[in-house]
Amino acid sequence: MPQTLAAPAHSEIIIKKSRFIGCVQPMADRASAQAHVDALWKQHPGAAHICWALLAGGQSAAVDDGEPGGTAGRPMLDVLRHQDLEGVLATVVRYFGGVKLGAGGLVRAYTDCVAQALLTAPKVQRQRMATLQCLVPYALEGLVRREIEAAGAELLDVQHGSLVTLQLRLPEAQASAFMQRVNDHGHGRVGWPGPAD
Repeated sequence: MPQTLAAPAHSEIIIKKSRFIGCVQPMADRASAQAHVDALWKQHPGAAHICWALLAGGQSAAVDDGEPGGTAGRPMLDVLRHQDLEGVLATVVRYFGGVKLGAGGLVRAYTDCVAQALLTAPKVQRQRMATLQCLVPYALEGLVRREIEAAGAELLDVQHGSLVTLQLRLPEAQASAFMQRVNDHGHGRVGWPGPAD
């Protein structure tokens, strides 16, 4: 099962006077990754390259940012894939030291920078989430809201009609126990119309 990172982790290596500053961090999607890279350019305006790789939600990216093709982004992406990570952005900021490293040297530098950051990165199992929808009489709304809070679930939406419709998200492994608890408290007055997709 893929893992993701609980928090960012950093590394820094110097090879032949070039400085490589690496970071691996949780990232939801490509748009967020691009925004983060744009922010890195503001923090490091003198950098020669900011290369990055992303694996998130079925999206991947491998950006060499001016380094010879395939010497930065792809090797960084391979490190993420090799460690079975998902929802992770790897970035490496390079300050050029005046000595060319060659294609093999660049691949090693970018690979090592990401691998070193991952050594200290706190990894967590990715959880499959379930989205549930329940229909309850107004009298039970408070009880269901308390159960949602107690389960650490995320309340996504509430609609008030002839019944109250609550939409929530929680880890898939907890869904059936949550539904059972609500059913027990609701004495048969709770409806579950199915996934709210």
